[in-house]
This record gives sequence, structure tokens and C-alpha cells, in this order.
Amino acid sequence: MFGSKRFKTQRITCKNNHYLKAHINLQKAIKNELFLLGTKGGPAIRPKGSMPSSSLLVLDNEKILIDAGLGVAKSLTEIGFHLSELSNIFITHLHSDHYLELGPLIHTAWTTGLTKKIKIYGPKGLIDYWQKFLLSMQYDIKNRIKNEGRIPLKRIVKIIPVKKKFLKVGKIKVKFLQVPHPPLKECYAYKFIGSKKIVFSGDTRYFEPLASFSKKSDVLVHEAILPKYIDKIVKKTGLSLKLKKHLESSHTKLQEVIKIAKLSNCKKLIINHLIPNDNTLKQRRVWQKNINNKINTKVIIGKDKLRIKLS
Repeated sequence: MFGSKRFKTQRITCKNNHYLKAHINLQKAIKNELFLLGTKGGPAIRPKGSMPSSSLLVLDNEKILIDAGLGVAKSLTEIGFHLSELSNIFITHLHSDHYLELGPLIHTAWTTGLTKKIKIYGPKGLIDYWQKFLLSMQYDIKNRIKNEGRIPLKRIVKIIPVKKKFLKVGKIKVKFLQVPHPPLKECYAYKFIGSKKIVFSGDTRYFEPLASFSKKSDVLVHEAILPKYIDKIVKKTGLSLKLKKHLESSHTKLQEVIKIAKLSNCKKLIINHLIPNDNTLKQRRVWQKNINNKINTKVIIGKDKLRIKLS
């Protein structure tokens, strides 16, 4: 079970003066909850900004990690999650802000005492990634097996490339939809179906089939970008117009996200993978201003370590 740490209370303003208060006591059993661990779009981190993508879904007592961006191990422990409980991980695609800490997370969980099998679902490139991670850490891994009595790390990981129509995690059915996020080809949205229906868009440009995929879902977690900030982002990174072209062609504008939410008739929309999100307090006000009065669905702007009850 979870540990005993607590979140601080947070208040997030949404449509119709709706407030989401997040106050958690992890000593209590958690059945249907979503924890946003990292909500920033892109791999760069800045002093006042958020961490890259990762979320923990607890659905019908199954614990499922979606993506493993930088900082995920620390964020999990800070919400009171024991790393030895890792069991199912879904990776949406192979951009670094979604899987940079996958290997280190599993290695850290292993050193924490994890011995049971972890299943990792996602693009087939994960197989190559994991094999090369083991190779890069072979000196340390061999040392710990010999001198600490640990089981071989490679025994506890199973990579499952996404190819079937649906997957099963316990009693939860998982469906996937391939989404357009050029130049990558294997990019997935995931739908977790149990007592609640939760959809994660992954990274994608505007893709109307996501509305059907998310039809009448309890929660739609969708990436978003504010177009007017693209030039500032490009300037801040010091990169060329290639980055601008990528941001414009590979991500979903906020107003397009709202359109998807309306078409899907989802009960709750969570704006995640925020671009920009380098100054969380200042930019959250900007995000809120761009959402107000545009949708009747409850809207939550993602924030690191935000706990959301799936009721």
C-alpha cells in the first residue's frame, strides 16, 4: 500500500467557479484516483517550471504509470508511492520527455527491493532502449547481484510492444489509438476501461478520431499548446525555425483540444503536457484565461503532483 506522506492543499480555478481541492492522506486506500506527476511539454526544465510528462493512474486498485519523464521516481516517492509497487507502465512514444527516466526508475525500484515482474507497454523501440540501458549499467548491476544478493534486473522486466486491439491489466481493459505526432510514427493514445473510463491523448496534433476514441469518457487527459507562445519558446531555446515548425505541426492547439472535448462529450477535461509551462504560477493564469467561457465540461489545468479523484 502507499506510504504516509501528504500533499499540501491546492486550489485550482475552473469553469463556473469550480474548485478542485487536492489534499491527500496516503494511509487510506485509494481506488480511483489520478496523480499528475509531471505536466510540462518538452524535455527542458527551468527554475520555476514543471517537470516533464508522467502520471499515475489508480483504477480499481490497479496502479498504472503513464510515461516516465525526468523526475518521475522522486515524484512518485513524494506522493507516498513505494517504488517496489511498480507493476505496469505505459509509454506513449519515444520522445525523451516521456521516457528519459524509464530505465533509472526501474533500476531505482530494483535497488529499493522490487522483485516482481514489471510490464512495460509501448512502441517496439522500447526493447532496444531497455537492452542498451542494461548494457550501460552492467558494471553496477553485476556488482549489486554479486555483493548484495539481488536477482538479475533483466528478469523482472517484460517489454510488450503495442500491437493487439486491446490489452488487459488485471480486470482493466486497455485500448490504444495511433495518433499523429510527426516525425515519430509510433505514438499512442491509451484508453483505460474499468469502473471508470480514462483516456490519455499522448502527444498529437489535432486528430478528430480522438473524439470518438474518448466518447463519453469520465476523464480525457489531453496535451495542449498555446500558439502565441511558440516564438518565445523558440527564442528561449536558441534553436532554429525547425523547432517552430515541429511545435506547430505536432501538437494540438488549446482551442482544438476544447473542440475534441466537446465532440467526445467527456465528463472532465484535464489539460496536460502544457506548452508553455516554464513559469507555473504566471502561465497558469494565462491558460485559465484562454479556457474560461468556452466549454461547459469541467476543465482542470494540469499541475505537478495534483491529485484528482475519479468520481
